[in-house]
Amino acid sequence: MGILDFLTGSKAAPAGLPRRSPGELREALLALNRDSSPFLVRDGAPENADLVAEWKVVDAAWYEIFAKAGISKVFKVLMALDAEKGVVRSLDQEWSVEWRAGVPELAMSGEAFRGQKFELSFGTAYAFTETLAYGQVYNYRFSTQEMKGQLQDVAAKMGWGWRGVAFGKL
Repeated sequence: MGILDFLTGSKAAPAGLPRRSPGELREALLALNRDSSPFLVRDGAPENADLVAEWKVVDAAWYEIFAKAGISKVFKVLMALDAEKGVVRSLDQEWSVEWRAGVPELAMSGEAFRGQKFELSFGTAYAFTETLAYGQVYNYRFSTQEMKGQLQDVAAKMGWGWRGVAFGKL
């Protein structure tokens, strides 16, 4: 692995594993969606990508957790499936979030960011609960690697490599 591969999070396709079709890979990535996950994978057509993975910051079941966590940036991974080379090309985007009365309002970040990113937010809080018992009321950890790691694992299991894009087109 070269330094550029390390910096972009790029990984070669596993040796000896047959490459599955782009359609099968797409379905496997979409299968990561579940209620208990803080991110979702969706169609990327609005962003000119094949797929997009992003935090569920606008999902009513999750935005209170993100607000309590003080998350001020929203992370997205845009993915293009390059069937010819057998790699998922990925590009990270970041958006700023302002919380108004506990509801998220998304705005493009004032800083320009394109490339690959690693970020980690975590915390916990204890208070009196509805039953007047003292206990943990929330515990969270949001890591860009939590999202990207799962995406990369699925790609590898399907016989695909992962190429982080910092310059050039997705």
